[in-house]
Amino acid sequence: MSYGQQPGGPDGQQPGNPYGQQPGGPDGPQYPPNYQVPQPMSPEDQRLWATLTHVGAIFFSLLVPIIAYVVLRDRGQFVREHTRQALNFHITAAIAGFVAGLLTVILIGLVLLPIIYVLVVVFSVMAAIAANQGRFYKYPLTIEFVKQ
Repeated sequence: MSYGQQPGGPDGQQPGNPYGQQPGGPDGPQYPPNYQVPQPMSPEDQRLWATLTHVGAIFFSLLVPIIAYVVLRDRGQFVREHTRQALNFHITAAIAGFVAGLLTVILIGLVLLPIIYVLVVVFSVMAAIAANQGRFYKYPLTIEFVKQ
């Protein structure tokens, strides 16, 4: 190797490391410096965030469950399961609302849209109460898009 040449060859790749990938150790992924692995939350905090996810989804539909699932899923099993259930239910409700919106052309959608909204509110309140009490809740009429 001469002065100014990249180590590992002319293209800068490390020997035995094709495509310039970062090496990962046998004991898992390597995190960048100063990265802090998410710490589990206390049971009270998990109940609080699960409750807020269900209540927030009433007002902001899919936005709150998506953000909550992505941010909180590694912070505890209780909050992970509640955010997953909320996300699955609100994806299902969004699809049902879209279909009902299309059906407004033949007027049946005008009946279905308020029914869907009432079901979303009722089931979300029931889920929030269960989360606040520390119980798991499974939404009825839900397609499971996000698996455990």
